[in-house]
Amino acid sequence: MSETNMSEDTEHLTGAEAANEMIAFRSLRADVWRQFKKHKGAMFGIVLLVVIIFACFILPWLLPFDPQTPDVPNANKKAGWPHIWGTDPLGRDVFTRGLIAGRISLLVGFVAMAISILVGVLVGVLAGYFRRLDGPLMRLTDLFLSLPLLPILLVVIVLFRNPVQDALGDVLGIFVLMVAIIGGTSWMQTARIVRGDVLAIKEEEFILASRSVGTRSHRIIGQHIVPNVMSPVIVAASLGIATAILTESAVSFLGLGFPISNPTWGQLLLEAKDRIRLNVWMLAGPGILLSSTVMAVNLIGDGLRDALDPKGR
Repeated sequence: MSETNMSEDTEHLTGAEAANEMIAFRSLRADVWRQFKKHKGAMFGIVLLVVIIFACFILPWLLPFDPQTPDVPNANKKAGWPHIWGTDPLGRDVFTRGLIAGRISLLVGFVAMAISILVGVLVGVLAGYFRRLDGPLMRLTDLFLSLPLLPILLVVIVLFRNPVQDALGDVLGIFVLMVAIIGGTSWMQTARIVRGDVLAIKEEEFILASRSVGTRSHRIIGQHIVPNVMSPVIVAASLGIATAILTESAVSFLGLGFPISNPTWGQLLLEAKDRIRLNVWMLAGPGILLSSTVMAVNLIGDGLRDALDPKGR
């Protein structure tokens, strides 16, 4: 065989190896996406959630109704055109108010979820990686698990509502208080899941090899531990959004949520409970938006759980 042919064969093998490496590098992400696309419920959930987010944040600007200014001559109109969900006792369009209310509910859900995930990952990684911190952090987790979320949230809001509102304003104060309490009391399941994964991963050979060459703990955690525990964290995050939205709605329905001028879905349900005979859509409309959002998030979480499961792939 001539040197030219050997060179061509070598180049061909090198190119094939590079292609194989590229396929191997992309295979995990591609497999997860392929598996996720097969989950019809998850794809429906994504479409539904995108539609709800678009409707809440964009559509009110396109509608010709003012959700705040009373229009008494049009009060208590039944569902029809142009008020597809009718109007409330002050003549405001129920559909537009339902979309506006979704903005705060969605923001509370996403921000509270982010806080709970950050705290849960931090506690779980520290407890799983550092043996001396495992006992105290897990006992702290057990303590938080024993606390009833809704009563604690109500008590904290009653005690700190006025000081926080005086410092940050009516809407921002309640928002900060709400997401801090919901996020700060819903991280325990994530912490337990992450701790279990860290306990298994830190005994893997690549972690032991990193320790043997003197890699510092914070670099091992940041470069190897955290990326390998993100799969269950992503699933927990998707499901945590629904829990946070429902919790905020429950607090608002009890009359301890955001001001009436900045309603959420729970606040609208509270307003509608005594007026259901006048217009059923005052109750059904926000309820449909709330339940559809929770259903969409849960469907996405189910799809992510199946797609990120290596046994399923």
